[in-house]
Amino acid sequence: MNTGEPPVWPEPYEAERRVLRMQAKLHQWAAGDPARRFDDLFNLVADPAFLVTAWERVWGNQGARTAGVDRVKPRFIRAEEMIPFLTGLREQLKTRAFRPLPVRQVMIPKGNGKLRALGIPTEPANCPVAQGS
Repeated sequence: MNTGEPPVWPEPYEAERRVLRMQAKLHQWAAGDPARRFDDLFNLVADPAFLVTAWERVWGNQGARTAGVDRVKPRFIRAEEMIPFLTGLREQLKTRAFRPLPVRQVMIPKGNGKLRALGIPTEPANCPVAQGS
């Protein structure tokens, strides 16, 4: 993963298979040794297969038609824009320049009387897009 070479971006099906294999390994290791600590999961976050899988899940979600605080609707990012977008995101992750926006949590009632957490993205005061610039 840290070879310094440009990443190979897998097709969504292959990416999903790789992610599921790694998740199964992590689960097996954790179940086999409940005291085990996983210290270097950061490389998985920046792994091309994990990013492609995450993107596919976001893009396929019903909320993908709704703009976020950056006013971008994931569903309207064209297929040919996905790899450049993920490449930039991966670089921000690897250089630790990525800063996620804060999320406000609200508890909403479910039909069975219990509550469910709902995360609502917030607009930071210094975000030029949020200010209409």
